[in-house]
Amino acid sequence: MSGPLYVPVLPARPHAAGACRRLWPDVSSAIRPLWNLPPLPGAAPETLATVVDKYVGPVSAVSRHGGWIDAPFGEDAQTAALAEALFVYCELGRLRPVTGPERTEAQQVAAVDTARRCLRGLGVRVRVTGEWDGRLGDGVRGLLARTGPEVSVDLLLDMGAVLDDRPDAGKEALRALDALMPLAVWRSAALLGGSLPRVTVDMLTDEWCEVPRAEWRMWHEVRTTGRAYAPLLGYGDYGVQPRGALAQAPAPGRKGGPPWGVLRYTTESSYLLFKTLTKGSDRVAVNRRAARRIVELPEFRGAVAGRGEEWLSDCANGPLSTSEGVGGPTEWLRAGNLQHMTYVVRSLPDG
Repeated sequence: MSGPLYVPVLPARPHAAGACRRLWPDVSSAIRPLWNLPPLPGAAPETLATVVDKYVGPVSAVSRHGGWIDAPFGEDAQTAALAEALFVYCELGRLRPVTGPERTEAQQVAAVDTARRCLRGLGVRVRVTGEWDGRLGDGVRGLLARTGPEVSVDLLLDMGAVLDDRPDAGKEALRALDALMPLAVWRSAALLGGSLPRVTVDMLTDEWCEVPRAEWRMWHEVRTTGRAYAPLLGYGDYGVQPRGALAQAPAPGRKGGPPWGVLRYTTESSYLLFKTLTKGSDRVAVNRRAARRIVELPEFRGAVAGRGEEWLSDCANGPLSTSEGVGGPTEWLRAGNLQHMTYVVRSLPDG
């Protein structure tokens, strides 16, 4: 079994595609994204190909070294049309289809058929959002029987949100892996999770807050158990967004939003979040000060560490007389993912 170094679980959205496009080549080569198509409620099957192309086309273009494409929020009536629309990016691009034991039989059949036609393999995404349930293992066994040995399979163990209310997430991950690893000759296996909650203004009453990287601790806990598979287990997270961001449906033409935002920085053990403003006369001063607080951190890795740090340094050192380079929610999110993904790759063994 071989595994990708880093599997970021990302929404198929412009900000995430933009972050991957700006990664340095050596960092990009170590990343295999698990892209997630957003919910498309009520989208008619006959129009899905056009809608899917809008979201998946850009992320496929930046996935030069491969990855997976999943439609976890697809409606039953959309299954066949989604599979056909995604097939294009599995056949002509470098993405692999995804299914899982809790998916409908129709979705499993469609994903397996795509994997067979494209010869790229299949991602098996197993969600464990609480305690490990042995019935999931039975479901994976049945799915693998349907797949057959001729299709290469990748295990994507998705622990979901790993927040303070899940102190035993590492133990549950081990229970899951101990049950799932013997079921197949997995081409790769990765442990995924996210510890960022939904950020609220109350969390930023002091203009910043710190959130422990619980999924990072979980992965290390599993890696140090001495299991034979542990050294080859890939690491995955949800970037610098909470898990729930994946489920946000598109809202074309939506305006407004909160008057505040967030600049994000990742350290060895924490996510640091700094309050910014999206409007108001003091927006430029507040936002440059937030960036300056990051670049003055002892943990700041310097403007040459990556393009995320470069953007933060430029923002911090820009003049108060102009808003150029201050950015907005999209730029803040893109810069956050850039610094985060670069740092994760550098932090992993052989990174």
